[in-house]
Amino acid sequence: MKRVAILLFILIMMMGTSMNAAGVQVISSEKVNQTIEALKQKFGTSHAFRVERGVKKTALLWQQADGTPDEFMTFCETHFIADEAALEKFFNSFSRSMEIILGGYNRMTLQLREPLDLDRGEYNEVDELFGGYNASAHLFDDMYANKLAFRVTLNFPEYSLSEKNTLGKQWSRRDWAYARLGDMFKARVPAALNLDYSAALNEAEMYIASYNIMMGQLRENGKALFPADMKLLSHWNLRDEIKADYADKKNGLAKQRMIAQVMQRIVEQTIPTEVINQGKYEWNPFTNALSEHGKRIADHAEGDRRYQRIIDIFREQKKQDKYYSSDRDTYIKRNFNGDMEVSVEEAEQLFVQFVSSPEIKRVATEISKRLGRKLEPFDIWYDGFKSRSSLDQDKLSEMTRKRFPTAAAFEQQMPEILSRLGFTPEKAQYLSERIEVDPSRGSGHAAGALMKGDKAHLRTRVPATGMDYKGFNIAMHEFGHNVEQTLSLYNVDYYTLAGVPNTAFTEALAFAFQIRDLNELGIDTQDKEARKLEVLDNCWQLYEIMGVSLVDIRVWKWLYAHPDATAADLKIAVLDIAKEVWNSYYAPVMGKNDQLLLGVYSHMIAYPLYLSAYSFGHLIHFQIEKQLKGKVMGAEVERMFTLGRLTPDQWMQQATGSSISIQPILEAVDEVLK
Repeated sequence: MKRVAILLFILIMMMGTSMNAAGVQVISSEKVNQTIEALKQKFGTSHAFRVERGVKKTALLWQQADGTPDEFMTFCETHFIADEAALEKFFNSFSRSMEIILGGYNRMTLQLREPLDLDRGEYNEVDELFGGYNASAHLFDDMYANKLAFRVTLNFPEYSLSEKNTLGKQWSRRDWAYARLGDMFKARVPAALNLDYSAALNEAEMYIASYNIMMGQLRENGKALFPADMKLLSHWNLRDEIKADYADKKNGLAKQRMIAQVMQRIVEQTIPTEVINQGKYEWNPFTNALSEHGKRIADHAEGDRRYQRIIDIFREQKKQDKYYSSDRDTYIKRNFNGDMEVSVEEAEQLFVQFVSSPEIKRVATEISKRLGRKLEPFDIWYDGFKSRSSLDQDKLSEMTRKRFPTAAAFEQQMPEILSRLGFTPEKAQYLSERIEVDPSRGSGHAAGALMKGDKAHLRTRVPATGMDYKGFNIAMHEFGHNVEQTLSLYNVDYYTLAGVPNTAFTEALAFAFQIRDLNELGIDTQDKEARKLEVLDNCWQLYEIMGVSLVDIRVWKWLYAHPDATAADLKIAVLDIAKEVWNSYYAPVMGKNDQLLLGVYSHMIAYPLYLSAYSFGHLIHFQIEKQLKGKVMGAEVERMFTLGRLTPDQWMQQATGSSISIQPILEAVDEVLK
């Protein structure tokens, strides 16, 4: 997945109009109107729109410490920029300075976190403290104090999402860049709260990064099903092993059932602490019995640690709610209305429509036929529509270990990979020079640069024996992120437009790279059923991830309805929500009620409400793949991912000619299953 750097994450979270700390506007409406009239008389009515929006927005953010009402009026009269050339000069200077500042903080954050994120031996308490430190926490406090922030709010209007989608159709690139600068300063969250939130996120990330299961120690009736040295991170590697086991005709089904039971134990927190990141004892996940050399020993259930991480993050976010106006006064609204620019109501409705669609049962029937059995709950991760599902994973790992014995080996071959994906040799070299590959402690992530001259970082697991196939598959996914991060920084014309509309768009390109992993290994996947399989695979992946996203959303809704809940309370709620979503949309298709698998995703712990980005990412990916048909992939990717941070709808219209929708994939399913 894409790691949203703490600095950038906080910047995004600040997108919500705010009053002062007490929620009271200190500049009266009379003074606001008086200031507006004074500026209109001074600069003329041709600037009325900018004057009205700029003065009102600045007044909302102005605090007593910033000056008296008369000083507010003087500031507005002095610093409103009516001349277009002067406005552009201010914009260019401000953009350059912000790139230096944000890029520098981002580099600092990445380097401070290296002991935690990279597989370079043990880390200590000092490393953890610095890894959770947010050097940029006081940045916005300082910019309000020196009134640079107010110069922006006064001169660069804030537009609603509806206005951006409507007016943006006629905007120039510079107009868009100005509008995105107008999005930058929208809340005054105290630095101390930003620091506390960063620390809570860091605690959750460290908890997840060390949540390994030693698969060689799992037993059923005394039998070991997995290699003695297999270590799988929850949930990513556990899920991927379920996918890989469809190719194991002898023990695959037994292994999948065992992993599903491990997941059940993790969600309900009955998993013994002795088997988390430790390999001393043998464990039967069905009976939950722990033993050493055949002798039963006492175990200690993990309890509520998993849910305490969520509670800690929720409480830190809730402290920030009062600094935002009603459209973003909860973390849910900030994530959807602010970051994704899609309301949570729209997202939830879209997800429910898809997982309830009759096409899902038709795809499930197809899977059941291919498996020759009734579906079981873990078949939400059915991977048989991909060409790799019929291939021996051990042989694939032999290929990847030989080709990529180290992270450096993958980095050296990036230009060749990009060339085979349709990028010109020059562009392939250009992109590769701006991406660095590191061995990851966790499952893997992509960390982009925020300043030209810095590199994006690709992180994936590379054991001493070399990169196995799972690591390579993840590396290709993260490589897609890095290509987006590099193109949308280096090749976008304005810094305030750098990036993509939201994280779903970078996930879409990551998926496009990931599904081409076998082709990169020289395995031809273009058989006569390729189109059909691609459509069915997209549909089934969406079915799985949208259910997980619904659980994530409903958990956060529950938290806001029960703000004083304990971790124990939350655990019960998550179990109930996971069962409710399963029983409503999955049991009718998969069979068996009250399953907990939809609650196992680690994103729910360390990356709150990120899962919806995957759901939208799959939809966007499907539409992008349709756009790529018959075209050179490299050139088309470059065209799309240099559009910059438009709104989701505007980006999709310009990139693919259509808005985000579930209809294209459902219609495609109908077509291939006729």
